[in-house]
Formats: sequence, C-alpha cells, structure tokens
Amino acid sequence: MTIQELAGVCKEVRRDIINMTANAGSGHPGGSLSAVEMMTGIFYTQMRVDPKNPKWEDRDRFVLSKGHAAPCYYAVLAEKGFFSKDEFQNFRQLHSILQGHPDAKKVPGVDASTGSLGQGVSIAVGMALGAKQLKKDTKVFVMCGDGECQEGQIWEALMSAAHYKLDNLTVVIDNNGLQIDGSNDEVMSLGDLAAKTRAFGLETIEVADGNDLEQVLAALNAETPAGKPKCIISHTVKGKGVSFMENQVGWHGKAPNAEQREQALKELA
Repeated sequence: MTIQELAGVCKEVRRDIINMTANAGSGHPGGSLSAVEMMTGIFYTQMRVDPKNPKWEDRDRFVLSKGHAAPCYYAVLAEKGFFSKDEFQNFRQLHSILQGHPDAKKVPGVDASTGSLGQGVSIAVGMALGAKQLKKDTKVFVMCGDGECQEGQIWEALMSAAHYKLDNLTVVIDNNGLQIDGSNDEVMSLGDLAAKTRAFGLETIEVADGNDLEQVLAALNAETPAGKPKCIISHTVKGKGVSFMENQVGWHGKAPNAEQREQALKELA
C-alpha cells in the first residue's frame, strides 16, 4: 500500500476508536489514538497473517501489552478483515467478543489475552523463543506503554530477549508521555528510556514522531544485527487526531459524549 492509502486506513481506524468508545460510554481513547500509525504499520506492512485463517500456524504474532488500547487493536483487525465492523456496536458489552481488553479465546486475530500491565513483553518473548526452538521464521511484535515500563517485569523480559538473542522480536514502546494519573515524569520518571533499552541489549531506534507514517515505516523496516532484538521507542501524542483530546491526560480512560463524538468525527472526516 502507498503512504496515502495507509493514511486513509489510519483515519478510518481513528473514527472507529471514537465510535466504539462513544457507543459503549466507556473505554480508552487517548492511548488508542496515539498507537494508530504504529499498529497499522505493523499489521499492514510487516506481519504475515491471513484474516480468513486467523489461527494459521505459520502466522506472525502480535501482543498488545497495553491491553486498554484494545479499540485501536480491534479497529485495525476489522479493517484487515478478521471480523465485521458490526461488532463495534457491542464493544465492552456483556457476552461480546470485543471486551475492554483483548481476549484471545474470543477475538479472531488476537494472539494473547492482555490487560494486566507488564506481562505482554514476557508473553512475546515466549512466543519468539518458541519459534526459534521450532526453527520457524515467525516474527513477533509487542506494543507496550511508556507508563507500563515502570513495571519491573518489562525489564526482566527485555533482559531475557537479549540473552536468548531473539532477533525475531520487535518491542514497540508507545511513548506518549502520559498515564492514567498524570505525566510519566510526575508519576515515576523513566529517565533516558533509549539508553536503558540499549543497556539491556536491544537494538534501539527512536522515532521522533510516531504519528508520522514515513518515520514509523522507516523504523519498522530498519535492519538490525543478527542476534539482537529490536526496540522501537515511538514518541507519540496521546489522543492524536482529535484536538480536544491531544496531550490531555483526562482522556486516558473516558469516552466522548454525543457532542464530543460529533466534533471528533468532523475533525477526522
């Protein structure tokens, strides 16, 4: 796909996020909107998947460690054809396949049930290590949040990825600078995140604007040395694409009302 076509997908994904959360009256639009370009880039340009056969053994794997960004994940999967967008009406409803966090037993295309922060990189390391043991060329991608990187388990998993030379693993950190209680620096400063991931043995690429598709694709396509897992630190804007949500911590876990939905969809037209 061209950059222009991918940009069109991203705009549609953003509209889906707004509609899903507005319909439910709950959800997490802020961190979903920040992740759109990276998640779209991964699914549309990097991953070997078959929407008609979501459990295909030789598919690549994706883990959304920041599971509350499920609206973005569901929107990308639906745009790819894993399930009908009609399901969006049931987001976060009892018995729906589209719960507030991804459920691998219910949602076609979801490889891991996530939501308890800090665990996703460990899951992805296990998948990547398993592929190596089976001598498969499976690629594994995992997206975690920057606030989530305050969890110690993230760092144990990164250390393991480097130790086992998992060059089939790409770890993406959606670095939008905000978490549920405020800015990262206010809650628990992460310091020099890139220096830390490099010190843990990952080939680290910083994306200055993680909501710019050209920069995102350049990072995803960058070759890394044999035996080194890749880490992409993607500097993004929480609530990207909707003016009144951008860089506002209050939109971490709050749905737009009818008037706000209308305004957001006009901006995303």
